[in-house]
Amino acid sequence: RIYKIVKRFYEEMKMVRTEISLFMKNAPGELGNLAALFGSAGLTIDALTFQDAPADVQQLCKARGKSLKRIASAASYNSMRKDSVEFALIRLLVGDTDKAVDLLSDNDYIFDIMPVIALELENNPGELAKITTKFGEEGININYVYGSVSRPDEKCLFVFCPEDIEQAAKIFKGWQRTRKSERESGIN
Repeated sequence: RIYKIVKRFYEEMKMVRTEISLFMKNAPGELGNLAALFGSAGLTIDALTFQDAPADVQQLCKARGKSLKRIASAASYNSMRKDSVEFALIRLLVGDTDKAVDLLSDNDYIFDIMPVIALELENNPGELAKITTKFGEEGININYVYGSVSRPDEKCLFVFCPEDIEQAAKIFKGWQRTRKSERESGIN
């Protein structure tokens, strides 16, 4: 499976995670059903975003079936962003991706996987600006981002989907070490 190859390739880089993008009916109770399915399997959801799914992306994913073979490039999937209220696009990070993929397959969900950069940021003014500026300085476009924090005194988890995951992983592996050293020495 492609996700096992991706997982092995990025195993040492903790910031690279496997995101699951899935499509389902945008109707009352559907998100609850998904959450209950994950809960009953003991799966934690670390991050989640929910939005209307582009109708043409939904059709591409249906055409793909369960083979997990792309019928269009990743750029094609990412570039199709027309609004549709019939289906929802959910992107999520879970505690056990392999288990989640098996569970989704067994329950006939239409989904895709891809590597993303998941960074824990200090919840301070300007932290997101530092990260996004670094992406820009390195010439890496961000296709989408989502994140949140539960309390003002806690770290934020932000999930970035860059166009060049390998380059972003190399850059931010070093960047995280530098930021950690700066924080330990009192430099912001």
